[in-house]
Amino acid sequence: MIRGIRGATTVTTNTAEAIYKASADLFQEIVTANKLEPEAISSVIVSVTSDIDAAFPAKPIRELTGFQFVPIMGVMEIPVPGALAMCIRLMVNAEVGDVAQQDVAHIYLEGATVLRPDLAK
Repeated sequence: MIRGIRGATTVTTNTAEAIYKASADLFQEIVTANKLEPEAISSVIVSVTSDIDAAFPAKPIRELTGFQFVPIMGVMEIPVPGALAMCIRLMVNAEVGDVAQQDVAHIYLEGATVLRPDLAK
């Protein structure tokens, strides 16, 4: 079964270093929590809020050993007034075997825990 695995995190500064660290950390947490291998991942969508533009958050994911062939697309979040600022979101589409929808581990880090407190661990 292919499942969508969600995740989000925030950065405190719009710098390449902060963006790269946050997106790589989030991705690795998703991979670890869901016991994913590179071959199991169909694709990854990375979105950022409009206040993040110093670097592409997909870059460090592509550079992780074994993940260089995973298709990754970056997009801009819809700029809704009052939405969480400085936010990076991931949607990892992956083969998870017989894991039920409610048992998928969605990961919310840093300030993004407010987005889905029911899923944040």
